[in-house]
Amino acid sequence: MNNIDDWLNNPEVFLADVAATHQFGCDLSNKLTAGTVLLLVGDLGSGKTSLVQGLAAGLGVTESITSPTFTLINEYLAGSCPLYHLDLYRLTSDEVAALHLEQYWEGWEVEPGIVAIEWPERLPDRPAEYWQIELTHHPIAGRLAKITKIQEFRSSMTF
Repeated sequence: MNNIDDWLNNPEVFLADVAATHQFGCDLSNKLTAGTVLLLVGDLGSGKTSLVQGLAAGLGVTESITSPTFTLINEYLAGSCPLYHLDLYRLTSDEVAALHLEQYWEGWEVEPGIVAIEWPERLPDRPAEYWQIELTHHPIAGRLAKITKIQEFRSSMTF
């Protein structure tokens, strides 16, 4: 697939194992641009961090990629595009709101990059446009990745 939009025609991808999840992330990284937000949805152990490890590899990041469960945010700036990996698992929506994470997708104080967010259901506000990747365990083996593009209508009209 040449473009992430191509996945909309076939939004479910079977991932046989961790290596396939990693490769999927690597392939995906070549189709993303700075400013892209990925909301990674899935149970514990569904492959969210493995996917981010593949994204990082595809971007040329050589650092070890680990889940930022306790650090909350890992920033990888040495690749071809910055990668921001956020993990909101331990936080409440109020705690997330206090972090002002929108700076990562609105470019206030950080260089625009690819933003991958684990446990996005804790986000009180989402970007106007993002990709949701839902990872689920396949009934027989491996995982399924379901990719959905979300664009929210936000009026800029003032009265």
